Amino acid sequence: MPLLRVTSAYALFILSEYSVWIAMLVYAYARGGALTAGIVALAQLVPAALLAPFFAVIADRRSPVVLLVGGYVIQGAAMGATALAIGAHVPMAAYAAAVVAATAVTTTRPAQSTMIPSLAVTPGQLTAANVVVGWAGAGGIAIAGSLTGALIWIAGVASVFEAGAAMAVAAALIVVTLRLPALSAPEQEADALTASLIASARLAVSQPRLRLMLALLTAEATVLGALDLLFVILAVTVLGRSQPWAGYLNSAFGIGAVLAGAAGVLLVGRRLGVPILGAAFLLSGTLALLAAGLGLDWTVALLVVAGASQAVLDVASRSLLQRSVPAHLLGQVFGLLEALTMAGLALGAVLVPVLIHFGGSVLALAGAAAVLPIAGTVGGRALASLDAESPVPVVQIALLRSLPLFAELPAPALEGLAAALTAIEVPAGTTLIRQGEEGDSYYAIAAGEFEVVQDGQVLRRCGRGEGVGEIALLRAIPRTASVVAATDATVYELAREPFLTAVLGHAATQRRAHGIADGHLAADTEVRPRTQAAGAAD
Repeated sequence: MPLLRVTSAYALFILSEYSVWIAMLVYAYARGGALTAGIVALAQLVPAALLAPFFAVIADRRSPVVLLVGGYVIQGAAMGATALAIGAHVPMAAYAAAVVAATAVTTTRPAQSTMIPSLAVTPGQLTAANVVVGWAGAGGIAIAGSLTGALIWIAGVASVFEAGAAMAVAAALIVVTLRLPALSAPEQEADALTASLIASARLAVSQPRLRLMLALLTAEATVLGALDLLFVILAVTVLGRSQPWAGYLNSAFGIGAVLAGAAGVLLVGRRLGVPILGAAFLLSGTLALLAAGLGLDWTVALLVVAGASQAVLDVASRSLLQRSVPAHLLGQVFGLLEALTMAGLALGAVLVPVLIHFGGSVLALAGAAAVLPIAGTVGGRALASLDAESPVPVVQIALLRSLPLFAELPAPALEGLAAALTAIEVPAGTTLIRQGEEGDSYYAIAAGEFEVVQDGQVLRRCGRGEGVGEIALLRAIPRTASVVAATDATVYELAREPFLTAVLGHAATQRRAHGIADGHLAADTEVRPRTQAAGAAD
């Protein structure tokens, strides 16, 4: 089936992406040390960061299948060229081909995020696809690290690129026969993208709270960028092991991140200042201990702890960012965050060679370990204050969790949406929504019951665990029916903009929302003739 083909191709893509990234750093480090590896990493990151937003636009304007297949083919060709250049002992050609491959990698996720909702037939299929994609991403580092280490040990670095090329070509063959039309997009989409990024930067400059959270997440990205190269240094220089161990150490870090995968659920609705600072200092502490050269067993154990700490730090920081920013600005803010993340990764790749030049591997590990404590020391008090001031909407979160429409929304997004809700008391007999009027809000029912009335006919009753008003917002049409309180009731109002931002910005939720709207329209269409027939019989 089409959805299985897309997710299978993505699993191959994840393995090839992480494998060749590790292998190129190993190759560059062996050829010219940390400086060369850092320059090569930077060369791969910068073009990818600059072109990724524009590939997202192409995914809307053209058939996403064309972008996906084209990206896989270019990745395969570039990885194959890298393998040939390594075999021919032409390092500059190998580096250039790796840059092309890394840039082509950025086509995959935009194309796939467009395709999956369009190919899913049922909400269950979409949920299953998202689970597969999520686990592929979470487990990709662990599996790819071990795979890379094994391939380097058996056949050398070039074999990793050969395997990556084969996986990319296989991925292209899996999806090449799929057919999907292009999605409509405004003609000025690229201009709108640039304008949105500029507006986001201005917003960050004017908002101290936002600056704090973005700075912390950028510091985290800097550490991750440094770690890519530090894994190689740890394996070869600190531990005195062979090149394959760079992949195995990557795997240990990835295993820690997978083990902490439930952190998002555990942190929802809780104060996050302490978890953020605790995870930041724990991650930094493990990196500092690695500089002591404690041996292989302790290094692997510490990297598992570091991976888990980074996962907790990322989820908690993004959740607090959601709480701290008005819901209608989240799209702009996270667009800016993506740009800052790429900048942080690039900065980390540059930081390591500089520190090694002045103080060797020990200073490089210590310097990477110092990034987050410095950020925490500078902003720790402000972070605690922000966490105390940012309300935790526990009741609203619980209500949204009970609604099928938002069941698949990620934990940080769910918190951000809950913060945008406004409680309204509705006396019995009050019309909450009037048929024919323009829709400007969605309502989550917290208590009481309502009747849905169309042209004077009662179609259904609804209560807690249900919502009303989504049809007019999703379809941009007048209200299709009135909603009248049958009892005294309490609802939480969600304005149009945050509702659409949350629903349309998450593929699984968007699909589910349209499914619910279609179900209500179909059910109401069936009820009306039966009601009219019963009235005629009376």
